[in-house]
Order: sequence, then structure tokens, then C-alpha cells
Amino acid sequence: MTGQSALGLQHVRLGTYYVVPLAASDDFEEWRDHARRLLMADVPPDRVAWTEPGGSAGDLFSHGDRRLPVPGKDAQPPRVSKRFMEIARTVLLNSDPARFSLLYRVLWRLQAQNGSIGPRLIEDAADPDVRAMADMAREVRRDIHKMRAFVRFRVVEEEDGSEHYVAWFEPFHHILRHNAGFFTRRFANMRWSILTPRGSLHWDGETLREGPPATRADAPGGDPAEDLWRSYYASIFNPARLKIGAMLKEMPRKYWKNMPEAQLIPELIAGAQAREAAMVAKGALDMGERPQTLAAIDKAIHACARCPIGELHNTAVMGEGPQDAAQGFSGLMIVGEQPGDQEDLQGRPFVGPAGQLLDVHLAQAGIDRGAAYVTNAVKHFKYVQRGKRRLHQNPSAKEIDVCRWWVESERMIVRPRLVLAMGASAARGLLGRTVSISKVRGEPIPLEDGSELWVTSHPSYLLRLDGAGREEQERLFARDLAAVAARLAQLA
Repeated sequence: MTGQSALGLQHVRLGTYYVVPLAASDDFEEWRDHARRLLMADVPPDRVAWTEPGGSAGDLFSHGDRRLPVPGKDAQPPRVSKRFMEIARTVLLNSDPARFSLLYRVLWRLQAQNGSIGPRLIEDAADPDVRAMADMAREVRRDIHKMRAFVRFRVVEEEDGSEHYVAWFEPFHHILRHNAGFFTRRFANMRWSILTPRGSLHWDGETLREGPPATRADAPGGDPAEDLWRSYYASIFNPARLKIGAMLKEMPRKYWKNMPEAQLIPELIAGAQAREAAMVAKGALDMGERPQTLAAIDKAIHACARCPIGELHNTAVMGEGPQDAAQGFSGLMIVGEQPGDQEDLQGRPFVGPAGQLLDVHLAQAGIDRGAAYVTNAVKHFKYVQRGKRRLHQNPSAKEIDVCRWWVESERMIVRPRLVLAMGASAARGLLGRTVSISKVRGEPIPLEDGSELWVTSHPSYLLRLDGAGREEQERLFARDLAAVAARLAQLA
């Protein structure tokens, strides 16, 4: 029985199954060579079983042929995109036994020419196979990061008096070899061993050797240096910044037993609320008297480090507006989320892409930006460094609440008749609670000082959209600004 294949060759006999035993669980080149040969011999995915050391082909393939087929002389080599190769190398390190079949199935489908099934398949994030690959790759990358972050060496004194550092780690996936280069570069001058249930690495300062799997009993216990490390960790632990959920997500309990400082975590968590209450009682978190001028606020926010954002390498960005704003100009106050990269560099609010889009819509609505006081709910740029780039991160609710002091101080001095909050963060900074933009937009919210709050989306949100979604959200944004302009005219 024959049929046309993805490569244009003839299918193998329907009853022929192939079992492909792999010599290593993490050898991408070995898998690639076998997959290439199977593709060129036109063997479909449902006729192949991949086995790794210690694995089984299952009952269906128990009598399969372990001799790989020989491709025909006219067989064409498979077409493989660079994107597929990059993802596949990472996916192969996953511990899921189905990864080999998944990769071969996607590779087979990439050879087709009909519609989205073909060379463009790897770009289809909605495809179940492509999504499964992405999930597996994400798990591997996370495990790689965890190993680099949570390996802890303990010193062992050898018979000759030299020091040897030994660490125990339990990876979820086959990442040991992949991480070898990182540790040889990071600890090039140390003699060390990393022991895991999947294998071991040994570095003598010049040569890296691989060893067999180990057990926890093979690793040493504590050493005197760990007392110093625990003392340091306890001294820098800040209860005011404790987020248990985020901490457990980043450092799951699985890793605690191998980290000396982790032994203190339960005790530090238990006492965190009491310590924070004591700090408040002593006035350590008191913001002091409110500044009485915009210039005083400007000076104060540059010295503010009451939340983690203020400790980043950034510069506080003060609000700006017409000269009469400092005397209470009774006009419009526009509040955004936080400064962006360009705002941080230039020291002015809304001068980047979001600010440019805002200017366009303000002009279309007939609102003079120069006549409005423009500021942000959070005064510093929150970001994460990726190489030379600084990528925006949303401020947390607690960070917004800390910075609310400054926004309230600005509003008390400026005394606007109408406040426009752009985005949920800005709304929280003015209301002290989170609201749904879709539920409150387009209607005034009375504030305690008699002014009105109007809420709309943030221009940066519009910039992240495209197509029909962008058009609809820009329409709503323009409608909100038109309503604000009309209300300002009524209040004039």
C-alpha cells in the first residue's frame, strides 16, 4: 500500500514500524541525524517510536524494526528553518518522553506545502504541536535558570589539604551538560563537582569530566562559611517587601533544602508582619509632612527610595504644566502610569511613543496639552535589564500605593477641576483601589475635594495592539477624550 508523502516520495509499507533507540537523552545531533534519515526514507511519524536510555518503546512497537531504513538515491534532504532548530534544541532537553515524537511530527509537517501546514507552521503559535514545543522549551529555560541561581557549593578538604567544592542539585530536565559551560566560566579557578540524579560534572580548573548519577548522600553537609551566609541573608531580609507568592514562584520549596539561607525563610516569613508593624510604629515608613510646593515635591521624589523602583538606576520624573498650575490653576490634570525609558532619560513626562500618540489624540479632541498639568502615578521608571535594553515592567499595587502620596500632594497644590487617569495604575493612584476601565470609563467619578475623575486607557496599551483591535480601542480613547473636552468646556 503506497501514498504520496510530505516529501513527494512513496510511503513505507503500512505494517512497518521503526524503533529508534537513542544513546543519550540530551544529544540533539544524534536525534537530528536519525530524524533526517527517516524523513528521507519517507517514514511518517506514526510509524516511529523513539526510546532513550532506560525507556521503552511500548507494546505497539515491541516488535518494530530497529534497523533504520535506507533512503532512496533520489531522496531530497528535508527543509528545516533556523527557528525550528533553535526551539528543537531546547525542547530536546525536556524530560517528557514524548518530546522526540513531537519534534519529528512537527518536522514532518514542516515539509508539506498546503496552506499553514508547511514551512510557516513553526510561526503558528495557535497550532497544538507548536504550542506544545513552546511550553516544553519554556520549562527547560526555567530549569536552566533555576540551576544557575540555586546551586550552592560546600567546601570539602581533600587529603592533601586542598579545597574541593561540591554541590547537589535536582534538575527537572536534562540540563546538566547544557549548563556546564556556564559553571566552568563562572567558577574557572575553583575545583568543583556538581552532583545530580541525572549525572555529575567535575572541574579541576582545566578539564571538565562527566560522571555517573549521584545521590543526595554523596554530597557533603554544611560547612563553617554557611553561618556567615545565613547571617548576611537575615540582615538584608526586608519584611516590608515580602511577597510570599512571588518568592515561591521564583524559588520553589524544592530548592530550599540545598540552600543554607533557605533554612531561615520560614522563621523570617513568620516574623515579617510583626517586624513591619514595629517599623511603622517607630515611624520608619512615615512619609512626613506634605510638601507645600511643586518644587519641593520635585526635590523630594528625587531622594525617594521607599519602594524598590526608587532604588533602580533611574531618575524621578516630575509632572509639568502651565506656570499657574503651582498656584492652583483649576484646569485639567492628566495622570499616566509611570515614566518610560525616554521619559527617564529626558526627565519629562510623556515624551516617548505613548506621549506622541497622546498628543495626537489631545489635538483631535481640542485639548491643549500645554494648558494641562501632566504627571504620573509612579515617579520612577520600573524596568528589567535585558542586555543594553531596559524593558518596561508594571508597578505593583503596593508600589502605586506608596507613590500615591506624591500624586495626592501634586493634586492638592494644582487643584484641578477635572483629572484624567489613563490606565488602571493611574486610577488606583488617585482612588486608592483598583477599578475596571471598561466599567468606569466615560463617566465622571466625584473626588473628595469636589473635582471629577475621568478614567480611560493608557496610550501605551493602544501601541501594543494592531489591526481591528487597535482601531476599536483608539475609537474608545478618542471618545473618552472628546467627553473630557466637552466637560471642560462646561466647567469653564
